[in-house]
Amino acid sequence: MQTEKIVDHIVNWLKDYATNARVNGFVVGISGGIDSAVTSTLCAETGLDVLCIEMPIHQAASHVSRAHEHIAQLKKRFPNVRDTQADLTPVFEEFKTEVQLDGEQAVVDMALANTRARLRMTTLYYYAGLQKLLVAGTGNKVEDFGVGFYTKYGDGGVDLSPIADLLKSQVYAIGEFLKVPNSIINAAPSDGLFGDARSDEDQIGASYPELEWAMKMDDKNKTIDDFSGREKDVFKIYKRYNTNNKHKMIPIPICEIPSNLL
Repeated sequence: MQTEKIVDHIVNWLKDYATNARVNGFVVGISGGIDSAVTSTLCAETGLDVLCIEMPIHQAASHVSRAHEHIAQLKKRFPNVRDTQADLTPVFEEFKTEVQLDGEQAVVDMALANTRARLRMTTLYYYAGLQKLLVAGTGNKVEDFGVGFYTKYGDGGVDLSPIADLLKSQVYAIGEFLKVPNSIINAAPSDGLFGDARSDEDQIGASYPELEWAMKMDDKNKTIDDFSGREKDVFKIYKRYNTNNKHKMIPIPICEIPSNLL
């Protein structure tokens, strides 16, 4: 992978897009993870205005500390980077008092996890509208087009996606090139939507290297019967997520009215 050239390509793409859209720059939600760290650094490299927003909702302490470390480093390196914090915990708690929480606990927990992501999306777009910025997405290729591991109209609600054509391993390589803090490079990936430190692997049942392998096998039209042991388990996991989350990866279906009815 030609890391430096890829970085230059993304930075130029971001700059051109923002210039053509006649906006001031970008707003990025900072989670303390590798994807948001790389995305915000790439945005900072454009020289345009970058607003980093931390949006804790009962956040794990390790996530908060990594987010603070990254923002501090970014502001030290780039004069065009600003930051703010929107503590959404009170908003989230108030939301829970206004909705029904009956039902299977795991289902309720997932619905509330997605609500966290959507509250954050709303916050990002508030600041984007206020300061004439674009919301930069932080999803990578495995999450966005492999397993659909994101919230529709949450972290999936963005204006542009600078790293969505990069596998997770490639995002890490770019993170090292961009001098993202080691605490983030070495941390287990986590969506931070449950208020604890559970990792993406804990939720999905497979690591990102395994999912990348499965994604490549799927592109080669392999089937479950082609594998055994752990490979078979991983491929099953990948195919289940890919199938169940396909609705996130395709355009919203439109009911087309026959011309003779119009």
